[in-house]
Amino acid sequence: MRISRRGFVGGLGAATIAAAFPLRALAAGAKFKIGVISDEISQDFDHACSVIANDFGLHYVELREIYGKNLQQSSEDDLAKAEQVLAKYKLTVTDIGSPLFKVNFPGAPHSQYASKEDLHGADEANYKQQDEVLDKSIELAKRFKTNKVRCFDFWRIDDVKPYRAAINAKLYDSAEKSGKQGVMLVLENEFACNTATGREAAATLAGVKSKYLALNWDPGNAVMRGELDAFPGGWDVLPKDRIHHCHVKNAVKDAAGKTVWSPVDIGYIDWAAQFKALEGIGYSDAVNLETHWKDGNSPESSTRTSWAGMKKRLVEAGAM
Repeated sequence: MRISRRGFVGGLGAATIAAAFPLRALAAGAKFKIGVISDEISQDFDHACSVIANDFGLHYVELREIYGKNLQQSSEDDLAKAEQVLAKYKLTVTDIGSPLFKVNFPGAPHSQYASKEDLHGADEANYKQQDEVLDKSIELAKRFKTNKVRCFDFWRIDDVKPYRAAINAKLYDSAEKSGKQGVMLVLENEFACNTATGREAAATLAGVKSKYLALNWDPGNAVMRGELDAFPGGWDVLPKDRIHHCHVKNAVKDAAGKTVWSPVDIGYIDWAAQFKALEGIGYSDAVNLETHWKDGNSPESSTRTSWAGMKKRLVEAGAM
């Protein structure tokens, strides 16, 4: 009996297909730019990139920390070494994971969420230094050939209303400055910052009209802030044309009722449905794994488990 090529391929199971084709070939056919934040695997940038490229079969990486330091503090030697590593593994940088505006807003009450230490190792404690952080982030974006820089909108204030207009003005001015240099700011909805949920992100974007400010959609962060229906509830109110980056992680309630991080395929976010929804709006930017969940062993072990769950949900969604 003669079996057609279509029939043959259609009859192959997922495991058989994975064995038949190189991993990176499968990733190349994905509908999104699928990547990983490298330091969620290891501070050894070469090793992290080897895992991403050779073990996960991916083509994209998000840069935040390398060799134990935030990019803002990295030496010229380490940055040059990172360029060589990226070329070695043929990886493309999706964005610079900057700590921009993860500080207290001046004049506002001191936030209970403010870090007592510099988050991600960046020297960002003083609001006045944020212009320098932005300039450095733009410089890094150009160096690593990406047009996106991740940012936040200041540590969360209990009552942000008196300061919202001024925060929006700062976001607008920074986005316009970036845009003039060919760089887009992607605002992450961060559970410890003033824009934490899908609904808050929609309001912030409505208040900042710059075409150079987009959203880094992170439904896991929204769940951590209490928006348990981040997908689809928070997602539904977002301006879809302003979503240009996405972080992938998940969260659940533990036995004590506390919201905690979890592997990607376990938790409040139905990532197969979220990936389908992204595809439905014609999304083609990055979906980057940001593990956060810890399995008690190592960051790499945790990320390997989360990547397995993420890959499963991508396949279910027909996105990979």
